[in-house]
Amino acid sequence: MDTAPLPDADSPAGKGKALVDDTAAAIRARILSGEIPIGAQLRQVELAEMLGVSRTPVREALRQLQAGGLIEVLPNRGAVVRVPAPWEVREAYEIRAELEGLACVRAVHAVTPDVLRELREANETVRAVSSGVRGGGAAPGAGSSPATTNTSPNASPSTSANDCFHTLIHTVAGNRRLARAIKDVNEAFPRNVSALVLQDNPRHREDNIREHERIVEALAAEDAERARSEMKAHVISAGEQLARWYEQRSATVFRG
Repeated sequence: MDTAPLPDADSPAGKGKALVDDTAAAIRARILSGEIPIGAQLRQVELAEMLGVSRTPVREALRQLQAGGLIEVLPNRGAVVRVPAPWEVREAYEIRAELEGLACVRAVHAVTPDVLRELREANETVRAVSSGVRGGGAAPGAGSSPATTNTSPNASPSTSANDCFHTLIHTVAGNRRLARAIKDVNEAFPRNVSALVLQDNPRHREDNIREHERIVEALAAEDAERARSEMKAHVISAGEQLARWYEQRSATVFRG
């Protein structure tokens, strides 16, 4: 079957596609960080001014984001950041739990004392910033590990530290396709909401930290099945808390 050739990157069509992709990525990053909150209207003129582009790439970028399920078009409101349904969160986190469990199995025999130290430091940072303490723990991403987080620069400190913890394990697991799959699941929902869930629920905040500790203990013991089990339980718990957060807030909170 004949297929149309892809546009050359230096051709007008290629440059236009790259601009649309860059524009979509910039809007997506602002949604995932919470800078553009769920339920917010996405006005083309405002976005074009914010990003320094014309309305044409913004319009095409919004279509791209709508196809990906991050935004939707509502009657009388136009494009808005879509509010995820609780069942979507539970399904996605079920998949994420299996993927992150596999990452633990792959990482368990490759983890080093330096990585274990960084995992503990990242968890202490989660504890410190979640408790309102400033200056406690190591900065997310500090240390000798080559891991880098996928967190937006606008993310909260607790989100950055939490992402650092998980990304360290993904990096040590040594499977880029696996890390990419986990990243894709994470980017299905605005990341700032996870921080709000921890902020609103002190008990869940403490459970989250203790779950991290048990994961590190299993990795340090080189117990692959325990590491997998602890990580899966941790992710499922986080997904359930996130789903309940959406359930407890009516659509009118976001759509007004």
